[in-house]
Amino acid sequence: MVIPHVPITRSEPDSLCRLRELAAAGSLASVASGDGAERTVLAGAAYELVWPLVFARVTRRFERQRGHAVCASGLTKLADECLDRFHDDVEAVVDDLLTHARQPIRHLEAWVTARLSAATVNAHRRRRGDRGALQRPRLPGWLADGLGRDRWLMALAVHMLVWVGVPGTAGDQLWPVEAWAQARGACTGDWPGSDPATVRREIESVLVAMRARPAWYQSFVERPLRAKRPPVVTMAVDPYGESVLPLVPGDPDARVESELRHLAGDAVRVIAARLGRGEPAETVVVEVLHTIFGGAFTGTLDQVPHSMADPLGGIVGGLTDRSRVDRIVTEIQAIVDEGDDGDALSV
Repeated sequence: MVIPHVPITRSEPDSLCRLRELAAAGSLASVASGDGAERTVLAGAAYELVWPLVFARVTRRFERQRGHAVCASGLTKLADECLDRFHDDVEAVVDDLLTHARQPIRHLEAWVTARLSAATVNAHRRRRGDRGALQRPRLPGWLADGLGRDRWLMALAVHMLVWVGVPGTAGDQLWPVEAWAQARGACTGDWPGSDPATVRREIESVLVAMRARPAWYQSFVERPLRAKRPPVVTMAVDPYGESVLPLVPGDPDARVESELRHLAGDAVRVIAARLGRGEPAETVVVEVLHTIFGGAFTGTLDQVPHSMADPLGGIVGGLTDRSRVDRIVTEIQAIVDEGDDGDALSV
């Protein structure tokens, strides 16, 4: 089929017009072979021509396959790791264009589109090789034998060999066990038994089998794993949106005790104010303690470690015992009379 000649539109940037002219003359690769300013200009023009093709024909298709519907919806919606893959693919196609455009090309977009798959796949394999991973992960016969020719374990081993060559990480984990738990269910049909804990145990079994060939394991598993980008740790939050603070050295109960004292001080101040207005002591004490110690907390008191399973339950639960209520009322009245801040409150 004869592809009609598409005339160069002068509404395009000069650099893109120059790119088309050189491609049409069959001299693009030779002109771009140097490292000077000419190649830089041509590379920029090639990027502008290539990126929409890469997104439409490569990125969008693979993001849909990964289940990334938002990423597939537009370039500006790509998540960080997906955007990195997109830029890698665009760079690969630009390099392919500037390297292999040695014959006259009448329709540049059509020529680039025909080479998208080969250019991106070859570049992906080169990047895997640069990181020390297998360019085309295949399961060696000795490893299949070591896994008892189990269908799922062999598939898991291939997943692992692919994963070690990927630059990113699975959040703060080494392996994407959640995704592999889904793959396990699909492979085995054992959905109830395909949980992350099971997959972690199976990963360890595969690693044991891989270590039967130490040199192979060091070259194609351990080395590329060390080349992975370290994960970026984000601030963890609890269900209420509060930051979960890291554990600090020292007495694990110290912060719990400090917060209890702080709440006790608040309780005493409220009780003192209401008693000063002549309200009944028992009613005031029960209501205030229920309000202050019986609510939902998002700070220290609902976080381990502390020696009590529920540091608040003993306080609120004690208000159902008449003798304890009488003792609490007496103690709080004495604290209020002494003008204390609540540190002496013992419930």
